[in-house]
Amino acid sequence: MATVLLLRHGRTTANASGELAGRRPVDLDETGRTQAERAGDRLRPLPLAAVVSSPLKRCRNTVELALPESDIYEDDGLIECGYGDWEGQKLKDLSKEPLWSVVQQHPSAAVFPNGEAMSDMSARAIGTIRRWDAKITEEHGPEALWLACTHGDVIKAIIADALGLHLDQFQRIVADPASISVIRYTPTRPFVVRVNEGGDLRTLVPPKSTGTDSDAAVGGGAGAGV
Repeated sequence: MATVLLLRHGRTTANASGELAGRRPVDLDETGRTQAERAGDRLRPLPLAAVVSSPLKRCRNTVELALPESDIYEDDGLIECGYGDWEGQKLKDLSKEPLWSVVQQHPSAAVFPNGEAMSDMSARAIGTIRRWDAKITEEHGPEALWLACTHGDVIKAIIADALGLHLDQFQRIVADPASISVIRYTPTRPFVVRVNEGGDLRTLVPPKSTGTDSDAAVGGGAGAGV
């Protein structure tokens, strides 16, 4: 089976302001554009059989900056989780909502008001990746590499599945802006080759404590230390 490189979009204006972007058409900020270009420096030497993207602007623009010569296939199956009424709100305000603790501790039971269930997001994203991987394997062979550009929580759900983890453990995974994670699928099991790789090392500096240090960044966050 083929190998997929999961690229998260670069930092956005919503990431920088601490908002949950959701499916709003937010764009990359200057840092995000630089991140996308740097990701491209690493990706361009690879013989990518296909480049697939979430249809949202921040993913499309990330790929266009990273791989300007590539044909891009959009797939709605890679779109951000539908956060419903949470979209556009400040994460610091959302952390006070009762649903926040469900998202953190029991995400498989989380359903966003007027939005999507996290379990539904996980199922459609995993199904989309596996469908594309099978198609690319059939067309290009099991040594093929391909790229999927998508969102933080989507990537975390795909990685959790590949690791054999229940969705309730997916908040333990980090996918920073413009990071690359790699999964090689085989007929019997996936192999997780890289996770959150290639980001700015300044993100390793822990952020100032807020009293919610154990909480995951819903939506993926802006990355720490930048």
